[in-house]
Amino acid sequence: MSKSVIKSDQTLLYFGVWLIFFMLGLGTLLPWNFFMTATMYFTSRLKDSSLVDYSANQTEAEGEHRSILEAKFNNVMTLCAMLPLLLCTCLNSFLHSLIPQRLRVMGSLLIIMFVFMATAVLVKVPLEPLPFFCVTMVKIIIINSFGAILQGSLFGMAGLLPASYTTPIMSGQGLAGTFAAFAMICAIASGSELHDAAFGYFITACVVILLSVLSYILLPKLEFFQFYQQRNQRAEEENSIWLLALSVCFTFTVTIGTFPAITADTRSTLADRGSWEGYFIPVSCFLLFNLCDWAGRSLTAACMWPGKDSLVLPVSIVCRLGFLPLFMLCNVQPRLHLPVFFHHDGWFIFFMILFAFSNGYLASLCMCFGPKNVLPHEAETAGAIMAFFLSLGLALGAALSFLFRALV
Repeated sequence: MSKSVIKSDQTLLYFGVWLIFFMLGLGTLLPWNFFMTATMYFTSRLKDSSLVDYSANQTEAEGEHRSILEAKFNNVMTLCAMLPLLLCTCLNSFLHSLIPQRLRVMGSLLIIMFVFMATAVLVKVPLEPLPFFCVTMVKIIIINSFGAILQGSLFGMAGLLPASYTTPIMSGQGLAGTFAAFAMICAIASGSELHDAAFGYFITACVVILLSVLSYILLPKLEFFQFYQQRNQRAEEENSIWLLALSVCFTFTVTIGTFPAITADTRSTLADRGSWEGYFIPVSCFLLFNLCDWAGRSLTAACMWPGKDSLVLPVSIVCRLGFLPLFMLCNVQPRLHLPVFFHHDGWFIFFMILFAFSNGYLASLCMCFGPKNVLPHEAETAGAIMAFFLSLGLALGAALSFLFRALV
C-alpha cells in the first residue's frame, strides 16, 4: 500500500474523530438552545383560558395568579438551569473516575432525549398553568443536570487528544446557538403557530441527540481515538491550569452578564424601521452573536494565538469587561440611570460582532490549552475541571446580569 493511501486513511480517521466531537458538541447544547427559543410557547401555556367563563372578580384574581407565573418564568428557569448545571459539573469533575465514561455520556444523552420526547408529546396535551409550570421546571433541572455531566465528560475525553480536538466541541456548541436563532427567525417569518414551532424545535432536538448517540457509539471503534484513550504517559513537568480555568470563568461571566440581559433590551433607533423593528433583536442580537461566537470557536482549528503561556491571553480576557459599559450606553430600554451615547444601530452591531467573536475565540483557546497544562494521564480530570469553571462563569454571569441590568 502506497504512503499516499496510508496518509489518506489516517486523515479520514482524524477527520472522523473531529466530526464526531463536533456532533457531540452540537448535541450538548442544541436541545437547551431550542428549549430557550421556545420560551414564548411555555409562557403562552401559562394562560388559563378555562377561566374565561368565570365571574369578573374570579377572572381578575386568577389573572393575577397567571401573571405571576408568567412574570417569574424566566427567572425561575434561569435558577433551575444554572444551579444543577454548576452542581453536576462540580460533581462530575470529582467523581468522573468512579463512573465509567460510557455510562456518563450515553446515559446522559438518552435521558435528555427522553425528556425532549416527553416535551414534544406534552405540546399536544392540555395542562393547567401551575402543573405545566412545575413539570417544565423539573424538565429544565433534568436537562441541565445531565447536560452538565455530558459536557464535563466530553471535555474530559477531548483532553486526552491533541489540543485541537477541543475545538470541534466548542464549534459544535457555537453552531447550536446559531441553529436555534435561525430557527426562531424562520418561525417569525413564516407566521407559524407557537405550538407548531415548539413541536418542531423539540422533534429536531430529539433527532440531533439520536445522531449524537450514534456518533458516540462509533467513536471507540476508531483507532485514532483508541490510541489516545489508552495512552498513559508521564511528562517531566506538571503545570497549573488555574489561570486558564479562571480565564474561561471570567470570559463567560462577562458574556452572560451582558448577553442577553442587556443586549436583548436594546431597541432600534432607525427612523424608518418598518419590519426591521421586529427583526432587530432576533437578527442583530441573537443570530449575529451566535454566528460570530461560532466563527471565533471554529477559528482555533487553524489559529491558536496567543500561546497558553502568554500573558496576552488573560489580558485580552480582562479587556472584554469594557463591553459592559459599551452595551449599557446603547439604546437599552427601559433605562433609569445612564444616558444613551451610541444611538445608531450600527454601533450596537459593531460591538456585538467583536463581543461574540472574542467570546468564542478566547473561551475556545482556554478550553483547548487547559488539559495540555497537566500530565497526560491527568488530562481527563483537567478537562472536567475546565468544564466546571466554564459552568461557574455561566452561573456567575446569570447572577450578575440582574445587577448589571439594574445599573442601566
